[in-house]
Formats: sequence, structure tokens, C-alpha cells
Amino acid sequence: MKNEQITDKTNAIHLPDGSVYTVSMSHGRDDAHFSQLFSANNSWELDPSIVMGKKIVSYGHNNDLPVVIRRVMDNSNIGPGILERKIGLQYGDGPFLYREEIDDDNNKIRVPVRNAEIEAWLKSWDSDRYIEIMTTEFIHLKGYYTRWYRNKGPRIGGKPKIVKLEPVLNTWARLEWPEHPEKRLENVKHIFVGDFENNCLHSGIATFPVFDKNQPFTYGVSMSYHNLYSFSRNFYSIPSYYGTLKWLSTASDIPDIINYLTVNGISAAFHIHSPQGYWDDKRQKLAERFPDETDAQIDSRLKDVKEELFRSIANALAGKENAGKFIETVDFHDLDGNLCAWKIEPIEQSIKEFIESQIKVSEKADSAATSGMGLNPALANLITNNSFSGGSQQLYAAKFHVLTDVNIPERIIFEALNQAIQVNWPGTDIKIGFYRKVIMKEDEVSPKNRIKNQV
Repeated sequence: MKNEQITDKTNAIHLPDGSVYTVSMSHGRDDAHFSQLFSANNSWELDPSIVMGKKIVSYGHNNDLPVVIRRVMDNSNIGPGILERKIGLQYGDGPFLYREEIDDDNNKIRVPVRNAEIEAWLKSWDSDRYIEIMTTEFIHLKGYYTRWYRNKGPRIGGKPKIVKLEPVLNTWARLEWPEHPEKRLENVKHIFVGDFENNCLHSGIATFPVFDKNQPFTYGVSMSYHNLYSFSRNFYSIPSYYGTLKWLSTASDIPDIINYLTVNGISAAFHIHSPQGYWDDKRQKLAERFPDETDAQIDSRLKDVKEELFRSIANALAGKENAGKFIETVDFHDLDGNLCAWKIEPIEQSIKEFIESQIKVSEKADSAATSGMGLNPALANLITNNSFSGGSQQLYAAKFHVLTDVNIPERIIFEALNQAIQVNWPGTDIKIGFYRKVIMKEDEVSPKNRIKNQV
């Protein structure tokens, strides 16, 4: 029996009868966080973790949930694409300033506005980049961190103002464990920043007070955490696709398994018969060439010759790039007149059924992941039941998504930015959000405005 490694978590077992089994192990010794991540006991909020002497709220069993999700996405063939599509649907035509009004039919509408002062402030610190990062962080983890910078004017009696906002990645920020008996986000007093992926060994930990919107100018630099509440979670949010991480991880192994069978499966599907007379002749010639060596040494040399020959045959038989190659053998008769011939017989295997079953698992994983990520398969460009979603399906799926799945996330994504606008311009009714055009069917668009007529 021979054991060969395909991926970090998958091995191929070759049995003496020629059959091949692939075994997917839950997780390797170096991936203990995956084992804990996939367990049902997600109790990392019970007690604080200690990092560099600081009591923090652990984000994941090993305080590395953002890193774990990043690794899963790096190995997934559909996860990043689905999340990027969600980001695109959320972003629409980009940010714009607006005020809310009621139209003649009593519908709440957004009316675009221009405000030179607010626009100049947004441009002064590259707000577009900030919004892009915050949107990506939120879509992946349902929460993000913002660092607030106040001007230095109050030191000399000047007017206080928030000069800029700065994104802080989830991998680099953690909440302080609250001393208040009730464990809840509102009782957190400080936010820590450091390279938590590497236990802050080289970066150290910087401590920032939590931004207070009721007293926004208390600190020169402060931080805030904005998230969409996850049920029964005291502090951090958990992404909606958390339960599909198993599927994403399983689906990521399937291409490697199929690739392994493509490269190596043909050699395992043949049984090679070699005539004993051929090897007797080889041994005799070796003994004549090396007369001073013992029988054991001659047998060792014969073994090397066998391995080299069989390796050459395996290279010829294995792999899709070798299709059409042939092996030349010479039949002969021994001293007793018996025919000595080479035989290469195919071993019956169910590779086709195995690959088809793996593809079905992959399709199920794709479907489960898409559902868990809250995106209709029609919008994820997935082929389900051997069919691709048509234009009408994509149209109505896009309309339904915009109607039901973008408003609450948008409010959280712009929460810090709209708070800053209110702080700097008290009493203003101007807000910032994403602008989206109304999606209409082709027959609802006037002929002159249809895409096919725009050259």
C-alpha cells in the first residue's frame, strides 16, 4: 500500500489490488483553528484573552477569525467572486450627498445635493478610499473599525472639527474586555490596534479611547467599531456565511483531487506483467559485469534496474500529456521453449463515477455557499441544474436584492461618516450614501436610451 499526499488535508491511498481511495482529513496539526472554527461551541466571548498584557475580547477561538476567513477565501473558487458581486451591488454608482424628502405620492426619496464645504472636506482625506475599504470589510465580516482625528484648534481656543476618518482593518483591531459586569459592546472603553495575526510581537499594541458621539471632541484621536448586530453575540458580528465555511473548505479540495487523478490515475489503472526470464537474463549480465560483488549486491543492482524500468513505463502510461505514446517490448522463448512476453493489462476502475460524484459535491457546495452568503445564484453567475440563469431571472434577482439586502448594510457602512458630518455641521440634513439607478426591463426603456442603441 502506498500513501501519497494530494493537498494539506487530502491523501490518496493506493491499495495492492490497484484501487485508489482519497481520504480527506478534517484538519492538519498546523490548522487547529479550522477544527475549532467548525465546532458547534463558539464560546470565545466567555472570557478575555491576554495579548501583550492587555485584556481583549477574542475574535474567534484563537483570536484569528478574520485571518481564518481570509485563508478560506484564498482557497475558494467561488467565495471571493460572490463577495465581490455583493460589494458591487452594494456600491452601485458610488457615494453621493443627498437629503431625504417626501414626494407627491408620500414616498421617501433621496434628492442629490451639492455642498462645496462638505465635498472639499471629503476630498481632503480621500474619503472614496475609506468608503471602499469599509464596504469590503463590512461585506466580509459585518463590521469595521474607524479611527477619528480631531483638529488641534481647541488647544488654542479654536473651533473643534473632525479633520478625517481612517480605516483600521479587522485583522489589526480588537475590543478591550469591559470591566463592567454586563458584557456588551456599549461598555467597551478602549480599542487596541496591533498585528494580532502575529500576536503583536513586533508591532506592540496601541490603545485608543472609544469615540463618543455625544462628546466627539474629547480626544485628539479615538476609534469606533460599527457593526450589524449578530443574534446572541455580545461584541463582534459573525458573517452570514459563517455556517457555509465547511462547504467552502470542502469544495476547495475537489479540484486538487480531480487534478491528482488526471495526472496519476492512468498509471494506477494498469497491471504490468513482466516475464521472469527477462529478469534472469538481466541478473546474469549484471553478475558477469560485476564478478567481485556478492549475491546481495547483485540483487540490489537488479532492484535498481527494475525501479528505473518501471518508472519509465509509469511515466509513459501516466498523465494526459502522454496520450498516444506507446511502449515497445520484445517477446522471446526461454531454454524450455516457453513464450516470455510482457503484458500491460488495464484494471477496471470507476473513475468516471468518482469524478461525477465529486462534481455533484462541488455543485452542492457552490449552491450552499451562495445561499449562505445571501446572494441569488442568478447574480453569482452559477450554473445550477445544468442551466444558466437568463436575463429576466438576473433582472428580478437584482431588483429583489437591492430592495431587501442593501439598505441596512448601507446605513452601517456610512454610520461613522454621517456621524462625522453631523459633528462638523450640526443640524444639517445632508447625508452620504450609495447612489443606485432604478433597474428596468429592456422594454421599459425608451428606444433611444437602450444599451444596444448606444454606440
